[in-house]
Amino acid sequence: MESTTRLLIYSHDSFGLGHLRRCRAIAHHLVDVYPDLSVLILSGSPIIGNFDFKDRVDFVRMPGVIKLRDGEYQSQKLHLAVEETLAVRASIIRHTALTFAPDLFLVDKEPLGLRGEVEPALHDLRARGCRLVLGLRDVMDEPGALHEEWRRKGVMPALEELYHEIWVYGLPAIFDPLSELPDMDGIAHKVTFTGYLPRQASQRDSEILPDTLGNRPFILVTPGGGGDGEALIDWVLRAYEADPGLPHNALIVFGPFMPVDQRQAFQARVHALDKVEAITFEAEFEQLLERAIGVVGMGGYNTFCEILSFGKPALVVPRTVPRQEQALRALRAERLGLVHVLPDDGRREVGAMIAQLRALPGWQAPDARRVPGLLAGLDRIATLARPWLGRVPAARRLA
Repeated sequence: MESTTRLLIYSHDSFGLGHLRRCRAIAHHLVDVYPDLSVLILSGSPIIGNFDFKDRVDFVRMPGVIKLRDGEYQSQKLHLAVEETLAVRASIIRHTALTFAPDLFLVDKEPLGLRGEVEPALHDLRARGCRLVLGLRDVMDEPGALHEEWRRKGVMPALEELYHEIWVYGLPAIFDPLSELPDMDGIAHKVTFTGYLPRQASQRDSEILPDTLGNRPFILVTPGGGGDGEALIDWVLRAYEADPGLPHNALIVFGPFMPVDQRQAFQARVHALDKVEAITFEAEFEQLLERAIGVVGMGGYNTFCEILSFGKPALVVPRTVPRQEQALRALRAERLGLVHVLPDDGRREVGAMIAQLRALPGWQAPDARRVPGLLAGLDRIATLARPWLGRVPAARRLA
């Protein structure tokens, strides 16, 4: 066991499912490629225990924090000031990093971690010769807003002085931070575009569809984690309420972070509709998507990867608050013929949604082969990591 290489992944997970599911996909692919690799994920997700992990992949659960609508944070469960919770998290991160002694440390999205909690570990690990990599999704936000956020957080010095590499999980055809963000010239040599991260359905047999749905074709409706998906769900439900003749069933997955009162109110409306079913959460979400005839979603990073991976015609209704990320991704993907976009103009006219739901199953499915390297992300990451994870170290750096 002492001869294994080690990958440590940090995922702050203050909201939603995207960070955790992205890190899990990378970890699972890398242990398939490298039989001597062990992966440890540092996560603040409250539902990480609901997911299965492959052999040689494990996680450390940090105390959770949640982001409020005003942009501030608070402890999720502990009755502690957020500063105390963040101090506990920073201690867990630093001591885990020193004890686990990774060959490569992959930080997801937040270069310094939540309010700087990763920075001490970055300095420690760099001094010990660990390879430091920042992993970014394709679109972070509108370029001006992202530049201001990074300036406020003091991110650029870390990108210039601490990180060895920056992996962007996308392609310049969708978003190119090198050309759209100022002050990137000094770190351009560190940036590699990997392509998007393909997904596969689990091969395990599981009865995940509601019994009442049977074998009937259905449109899958997903607001991701669900914490900010009430507008999308309401719009779809109003369409089915206004037009009982819609030809296809719908299966709504509310998401584990949708507030309970909202979910219960939506569930009552679902019960009154013959062609709509709903569930709260499914860890094997890819199996649902594989069986669907089309997708309606908000266009987060993971949903976009799944639409491409399974070649499903998709209607994307992107959110624009608090970030422009989903809208930028969706509109640029629409130009490439990969998805259809229905902007949320605030009025959410029911006739517009009805028309889209009727047309959706007949749309041409997206073909990832039309864009070279579009779904090459996991293989590209494995290649980039080979110098650090594809070898057997002579000895661990720490006893």
